[in-house]
Amino acid sequence: MIDTGSTAFVMIAAAFVFIMTPGLAFFYGGLVRRKNVVNTMMACVAIMGLSVVMWGLFGYSLAFGGNHGGIIGDFRWLGLNGVGMEAGPYADGIPHLVFCAFQMMFAMITPALITGAVVGRMRFKALFLFIALWSIVVYYPMAHMVWGEGGLLASLGSVDFAGGNVVHISSGVSALVLAIALGRRRGYEVMTYRVHNIPFVVLGAALLEFGWFGFNAGSALSANGLAAHAFMTTAIASATALLSWMLVDVIRNGRPTLVGASTGLVVGLVAITPGAGFVPIWSSFIIGAVVSPLCYFGVALIKKKLRIDDALDAFGCHGIGGIWGGIATGLFGQSAINDVARWDGLVFGDTGLFVAQIIGIVVTIAVAIVGTLICMGIVKLFTPLRVSVREEQLGMDQSQHGESAYPSFNGLDQ
Repeated sequence: MIDTGSTAFVMIAAAFVFIMTPGLAFFYGGLVRRKNVVNTMMACVAIMGLSVVMWGLFGYSLAFGGNHGGIIGDFRWLGLNGVGMEAGPYADGIPHLVFCAFQMMFAMITPALITGAVVGRMRFKALFLFIALWSIVVYYPMAHMVWGEGGLLASLGSVDFAGGNVVHISSGVSALVLAIALGRRRGYEVMTYRVHNIPFVVLGAALLEFGWFGFNAGSALSANGLAAHAFMTTAIASATALLSWMLVDVIRNGRPTLVGASTGLVVGLVAITPGAGFVPIWSSFIIGAVVSPLCYFGVALIKKKLRIDDALDAFGCHGIGGIWGGIATGLFGQSAINDVARWDGLVFGDTGLFVAQIIGIVVTIAVAIVGTLICMGIVKLFTPLRVSVREEQLGMDQSQHGESAYPSFNGLDQ
């Protein structure tokens, strides 16, 4: 029987998750150089169109329709045929279309996260084609393995409440592989890349947190106590991580930064995502407090020691944060909170959930690496991945789109 309250709640949560992608556009757009703002934001905007069309045509069916080997679905719901106003197989109290719409927004934000690693140097045509292929090769199988009927990782006992594996680890690892393959931006080691618009960063972070409450609480798929629990763990972890990042900033640099605080807020959200509906509220303080130093020093390792140009720290924040979140779920998860978890976490004396979480993380990393290499290989058959030296120097906004975020006015423009 359809529950109108839960239906309204999940539809609103889906709209919340939608706002995360334009929020990410502002977050990423504020972090880049002036001449690359339009291109950075355009990557997210284009995905807002591409992901919905692909999801409606075949993506939802591949991710959630049927089961083949626990890895992928089939085409039974091609064009959303058979996905209607009655309850579907994944949630009793809401229309099948509402579940489909909620999951569609996850399919939108996930590939958008990848774009932060390649700003300033990846050809837009190549990025667009890569995202289309990546959704098919990596995202849809990962969504099926974790959340689909008969999914491989779910059958092993691995849990992921709102997308630690499916969203953050998969996109973060893929972003790292893509950044390595593209190479560093020209002048990377001798030029200072300054954040050009800090208010954009804060606006983006605020929109991301706003959407994240729908992302995590909505994953309960019902207006119930579990949704409230996920809402509160999300709020606490993000707030604690924000303060934790500020503390690291003060210890390392003598003063807190607004960009750092905004980044801490986001990594706290990343870390709590897989366990939001599984871990006790007290543990969300620990999860948030630990993730900021992990990501802070992880970013430093990647950029300074390994000299990998993960431009906006897509792996440093989402990959590392997601991995910690998956491990933390294995440490603190409780079946009493959510009986989807077959065992309690390691701190409660069980080992089953922790082992299953590690397996899930390893499988996700492997799928992301192999899938990204496959997608890059196919894209390179049609277009170079990277822009020319002149195009990079000119700026991605002009070379890829013929637009400027901040045109120079001479007083005569109307």
